[in-house]
Amino acid sequence: MATLRAVSNSVRLSCASPTNSSVNRPVSIKLPGQLFTQTSKLFSAPKKNLSFSTSGRSFSCRSQGSASDSPNPSKVQELYVYEINERDRQSPAYLKLSQKNTNALGDLVPFTNKLYTGDLQKRVGITAGLCILVQNKPEMKGDHYEAIYSFYFGDYGHIAVQGPYLTYEDTYLAVTGGSGIFEGVRGQVKLQQIIFPFKLFYTFYLRDIGDLPAELVVKPTEPSPAAEPTANAKACHPHATISGFTD
Repeated sequence: MATLRAVSNSVRLSCASPTNSSVNRPVSIKLPGQLFTQTSKLFSAPKKNLSFSTSGRSFSCRSQGSASDSPNPSKVQELYVYEINERDRQSPAYLKLSQKNTNALGDLVPFTNKLYTGDLQKRVGITAGLCILVQNKPEMKGDHYEAIYSFYFGDYGHIAVQGPYLTYEDTYLAVTGGSGIFEGVRGQVKLQQIIFPFKLFYTFYLRDIGDLPAELVVKPTEPSPAAEPTANAKACHPHATISGFTD
């Protein structure tokens, strides 16, 4: 209070009407140095974390990091994988919830298939997810699904995706997150139908993660109906699998 009185006493302004000579004259206000020093401390909070306390409760907040806080924020890394249904996982399963003779809105298709590196030299894991039928397309001889599923890469973690799954043409799905080395990932994935629903090829475009392991970054085998994993990869021999591959 003593400091505030000092400010009040040091600021002297005239209440009288301004004269012509004083209308445009700047007003000088003197503040005690001690007050300025103490007050300035109130505005020197850390840039990243702020905390407040009121009525016995404390609150804290963290300012959002800029894009430069993420590893390689502008770098897009491509990752290629094959999804192959080898007819040994009882997949896919068709749940006809619509109870109609033809595919219709509401039908569900849970599935899981095997994953191989883009060069088909190593087994990396599996896919696991669910397709929800949105619309049957008789003119396209196919269906439009909304798909929600994950790609499992053994000890490296997994990538989650969601978006349109069309049985009659290529589509792009959003990469919605991941775990392990894929934590915080953003991007999209191109889905290419080779032989529905037995053979698909994916090209991931990934951002905001560290450099991918060398064994995942390979020159892909050209997608075609004849493309097949090596015998060693199919047999899951140690030199033809990634670490802790998901089965």
